[in-house]
Amino acid sequence: MTVGAVGYAALGGTIEDDAFDDGLITQTELDDYLAAHALVIGHDYETATTAQQLFTQEYQGAMNDLDAAIDLLADASAEILTATGIMTTAAAADTSPEQTALQGMMGTDEYSIDQAEVDAYNQAVAQVENYAQQAGAFMAAANNTDLTASIDSYATQNNFVVGNYTAITYTQNVDEFVINWDDDGFGSGWQGYLSEDMVSASELFTAGEYVEQYGTMPN
Repeated sequence: MTVGAVGYAALGGTIEDDAFDDGLITQTELDDYLAAHALVIGHDYETATTAQQLFTQEYQGAMNDLDAAIDLLADASAEILTATGIMTTAAAADTSPEQTALQGMMGTDEYSIDQAEVDAYNQAVAQVENYAQQAGAFMAAANNTDLTASIDSYATQNNFVVGNYTAITYTQNVDEFVINWDDDGFGSGWQGYLSEDMVSASELFTAGEYVEQYGTMPN
């Protein structure tokens, strides 16, 4: 844009007001940058020397991802709530003018839900569940001395650094961590260490209600 502006100015072209608006950094773009910047600055990139440090770093990364996922879910929820909120108005619309106005509102994009919005919402919910599950599992693992001792022993026996892992996964339905150290030629799984740390859907709802009322997690 600046090249064009200079060229037209030299030729006597008069640039219209607000012609550069598309080149301005919006508040949303700044907020997105600051959020991404904070994620990078806040992450611990030091090579872990123990399994506890490895799991703590993975927990921090998952929590950062969870924060971002919650923001996406909040946006997706706002769109759904705006559209579905009109149903309360619909229940009370008992006159022709009210019903006509309601019909007009429901014909706008703001008060309509399409498949793309439903997919975005469902995907956001799934991401929050995934990152929350991973963060909780990594924190539980970092605090499980039997698990961390087993991994540290495995690394010591095979003479490699724990933090040089190339992949780590946790599968909740079989309660198993799988860690690979491909560059060192090793990989293994650790199963059954978090059986006492599982949280059900009903426990999530109960905890949520407790936090909303008292501002802290239940003991």
